[in-house]
Amino acid sequence: MARKRVKGRIGDLVKIHYTCKLANGTIIDSSSGKEPLEFTLGKGEVIKALEDAVMGMRVGQSKTVNVPAENAYGPHHVEWVLEMGRDKLPGEWNPEVGLCLEIPREKGESSVATVTYVSQSTVRLDFNHPLAGKALIFEISFLEIIS
Repeated sequence: MARKRVKGRIGDLVKIHYTCKLANGTIIDSSSGKEPLEFTLGKGEVIKALEDAVMGMRVGQSKTVNVPAENAYGPHHVEWVLEMGRDKLPGEWNPEVGLCLEIPREKGESSVATVTYVSQSTVRLDFNHPLAGKALIFEISFLEIIS
């Protein structure tokens, strides 16, 4: 009888539970109370640092992994933060801090910016990923190798 593998490797479809936190303890995302996360190791379906952490784990194993910002969503780029006059925005749009705006680009692509500051005359748009520049902590429980 063939023995079932218990360690994750490239090409495996795996199932994990995870919690992702910032260094201050703020929970960013979690599968707790939800369906476990399923992904294929080596396909880039999740950030590389999470994939690397699961690679080689044993089914049933749990661990905590600290991921520096550069290995998570990268550094925060100051040059990707733009301040523009409100007169450049659509008249019907009422910007508020925290809102996201999808900006069309060439070839049908788009970029997403988060409003970080609003005054009577200007709006600041941040085109960085919201987690750019932030270290992440993943608490991982490796549940199963599906195939």
